[in-house]
Amino acid sequence: MSAAPVLSETRDGYRVVTLNRPERLNAFNIALHEALADAIHEAERDRTTRALLITGAGRAFCSGQDLNDRIMQNGNIAAAGESLRTHYNPLVRKLRALPFPVVAAVNGVAAGAGCNFALACDIVLAARSATFVEAFARIGLIPDAGGTWFLPRLVGSARARGMALLAEPISADKAEEWGLIWKAVADDALMSEAERICVQFAKAPTYALALTKQAFDSAGHNDLETQLRLEYDLQKRAGMSPDFAEGVRAFVEKRKPNFTGSRTRR
Repeated sequence: MSAAPVLSETRDGYRVVTLNRPERLNAFNIALHEALADAIHEAERDRTTRALLITGAGRAFCSGQDLNDRIMQNGNIAAAGESLRTHYNPLVRKLRALPFPVVAAVNGVAAGAGCNFALACDIVLAARSATFVEAFARIGLIPDAGGTWFLPRLVGSARARGMALLAEPISADKAEEWGLIWKAVADDALMSEAERICVQFAKAPTYALALTKQAFDSAGHNDLETQLRLEYDLQKRAGMSPDFAEGVRAFVEKRKPNFTGSRTRR
């Protein structure tokens, strides 16, 4: 039997999902897409899951689309747009909409759709040996899986265009300097740092974090007045949550809060 394309491990309050095609640098094929979608769905259904950690097996995070999977038996190349509709776009939408934070631990190369898959996560950590490559121009495609949306918002138009048009690797340290990722860390500290963050998220006010994700994603297309109204609506919902009441009590009582992650009361 071949190894499972995705491994999922339940921890105390969070899950670790590992892309597991190291012989193909964890490149996406249909089997990996389907297994990853199932793992994310299971995490979302599990009410004890309050964060998700995604990483790659072996020496890569994800090298993007497995081009061998695009070649049909008759030698023709499958349409690139179809895989966006059926797999990549639903994956990016799901990651952004999850009601808890998603941490990417980029342990090696993140290329093409693999790069933008990482950028769709809420917190991106990278080993210092890792690289980020918008490799699409090398094969005559445009950045997809949200790349044209994420890149200019994270690093600005000039750097986004340079990454996309030149298709040159960006080091983890440069990615941190540019604001493409949250932090670059020593290779041997990557997983411990990612797990530390997930442990923190597992004790955090999860509902408020979910609303924060929603607010940031909406800010990209809202004018100031619309965003102020949205902040009002979301803050009102956060203020009705048990975690807000617990946070205030803990502050007054000068103790650490015991957040449960509960949503607003119905």
